[in-house]
Amino acid sequence: MKIRTRLTILFTLVTATILLVFAAIIIYSAKENREREFYAQLKKEAITKANLILNAEIDSKTLQDIYRNNRATLNEVEVAIYNPSFKLLYHDAVDIDVVKETKPMIDEIAKKGEIQFYQKEWQVIGTTYQFEGKKYIITAAAYDGFGYVKIYNLIETCIVVFIISILVLFMAGRFFSKQAFEPIVNMTDKAKMISATNLDLRLDTNESKDEISELASTFNEMLNRLENSFDSQKHFVSNISHELRTPLSAIIAELELSTHKERNVDEYKTVILNTLQDAKKLAKLSNSLLDLAKANYDPSEIAFKQVRIDEVLLDARQQVQKSNPNYNIAIHFENDFEDDNQISVNANEYLLKVAFVNLFENGCKFSDDKQSLVSISFEKNKIKLNFSDNGIGISTEELEHIFTPFYRGSNKTHADGNGIGLSLTKKIIQLHKGTISVSSKKNEGTTFTVQFNSL
Repeated sequence: MKIRTRLTILFTLVTATILLVFAAIIIYSAKENREREFYAQLKKEAITKANLILNAEIDSKTLQDIYRNNRATLNEVEVAIYNPSFKLLYHDAVDIDVVKETKPMIDEIAKKGEIQFYQKEWQVIGTTYQFEGKKYIITAAAYDGFGYVKIYNLIETCIVVFIISILVLFMAGRFFSKQAFEPIVNMTDKAKMISATNLDLRLDTNESKDEISELASTFNEMLNRLENSFDSQKHFVSNISHELRTPLSAIIAELELSTHKERNVDEYKTVILNTLQDAKKLAKLSNSLLDLAKANYDPSEIAFKQVRIDEVLLDARQQVQKSNPNYNIAIHFENDFEDDNQISVNANEYLLKVAFVNLFENGCKFSDDKQSLVSISFEKNKIKLNFSDNGIGISTEELEHIFTPFYRGSNKTHADGNGIGLSLTKKIIQLHKGTISVSSKKNEGTTFTVQFNSL
């Protein structure tokens, strides 16, 4: 069931319930008022007839004739007058007595002063009446036909109004829910048109800033992220294909040439060394891609713990120098730290070491002296690391692109690389809620500044 239909039915049911409660209260109040008013009318009729009999001394037969004549066309009140000894003094029609008074009934009326009850559908009231110092018991009974007709008419009116109201409410609810959900229907139709081939399409928004407009804006923002992600993925696949094709083509070419004819041992060694070098490039590229994938994980899925920056830097230096013995890396503390918390951060040790290794290698391989210096300083719960070198530097035009995956500037002829290292480093630093910036001058050197929050 669609939300529009469900809301319409729910709105109708809630309103119908309110109408039913309202109608029930009205009908109940009308019944109570009818009963109360008719009992008052009976008492008034009873006292009036007692005055006619006892005070005005009207002939009983005359009153009885009037009662019988009126009873044929009207719901005339039947009155009976007794003394406390249960002696009947007057009755409108003994032969058709409705109340059928008994001595216990008369005694109860004399004791309580007044009682009210139903005799089938007839209402009966019994009351006491004082005249010339004597006490009399009067009973009056009648059928409130006119009152019941009004109640029945009221009930019929309520039923008709209720049915008409439900129909009107359902149609109104249907109309207004359609109006309210029309923008969502339009959004749904537009969203169905969006696919991987036309991610540039966007949902329409208005200036009202209502919930639907916010939903459209949020959906458009998601499409922007998806479009950027798709573009990045295409760019990534294109670049990685190129990076993989180069060493693989070189390996295949070397091996094919070596099989065309017999060669001496030195020539085979040369082929093997060249193939081994290309294989190492592939291995390094694969490791970089794996590290890049880890850096893109959800932070909640990565294990963090307290680590010391100096220890991670030492491990990174050892790893770099093990692979490149000619690299010279120095670590310098600009000021002292008071405790371990000042030099510690909440980090993933493996990923942090990968970032430092990339910065060390980047500084050494683009420097003629193969040297890289990292200086560490502490200030206001911050750890600041400056990775500097005296290398060939980076031009101003290329500085804004160096953190782009697979981007390689004009210095790519100076050293081998795949354009992943710096982009991976930036992702890792951001993953640790740190910042990284770069300053460089052509032929003077480059400095990468990394900053973390200490514990």
